[in-house]
Amino acid sequence: MTVYDLFKVFIALHIATGAPGLIGFWVPVFAKKGGERHRWWGRLFAAAMLFTGTVAMLMATLTLIAPMATHPHLVHHEDFSDPVLVRGIFGWMMLYLGLLTVNLAWYGWLCAVNKRDQRKNQTALNWGLQAALFIASANCALQGVLIAQPMMIGISMVGFATVATNVWFLRKTDPGPVEWLLEHIKAIVGTGISVYTAFFAFGAVRLMPELALAPGLWAIPLATGLALIFYHRHQVSRRFLNRTARPPSGRPLDLDAAE
Repeated sequence: MTVYDLFKVFIALHIATGAPGLIGFWVPVFAKKGGERHRWWGRLFAAAMLFTGTVAMLMATLTLIAPMATHPHLVHHEDFSDPVLVRGIFGWMMLYLGLLTVNLAWYGWLCAVNKRDQRKNQTALNWGLQAALFIASANCALQGVLIAQPMMIGISMVGFATVATNVWFLRKTDPGPVEWLLEHIKAIVGTGISVYTAFFAFGAVRLMPELALAPGLWAIPLATGLALIFYHRHQVSRRFLNRTARPPSGRPLDLDAAE
């Protein structure tokens, strides 16, 4: 089996798990929060993103080893015939985005499962993912500087922000009643931003490679995702404040529900 044959196997696995995730992302977003549909599709999305993010990192690793052998259609391309550029964009940056996807999917899943039991979030794996993402973000930015690609530098800032906010929450010994839910929203929607960014950018390379560096293409999932994060976090915070101000008589507050 050649490197390209193995790369094509990874592409097939990436599509097989990524496509359901791309579709499944929207069901929890619009379904009743905390309901069975929200939970079932949320589990499917998290599992799909963990797998597809891991496969993306394997594809990126093969690209780093053999950039043109894994992308033979770019050998004579006007913009992407340089192996250094292919290694940077489709190697280092894809490796970073794959790890970002895995980091956010795992972190968001743990927040939903463990809720206020913070000790269960503070695992060696969770801390290790934060350290790994910090290194990958720094490397993506550095590689962007070395090959003069501002896009790589800019997108690495998402990784730094993710690590900073994740660590800020993980260091807390007694988080507030709904902080786990706010973090869950941030992480899972952030996972969607990551995978849709990769889909638009790296998926476009098969048809029009030059679109992989188009700022507008990268801005669409980022702007959409940030809007969803701010909206849902605002809704959760508002409902929590309303419930604490006027709790139902004789009934405890249900802080584990997402609505």
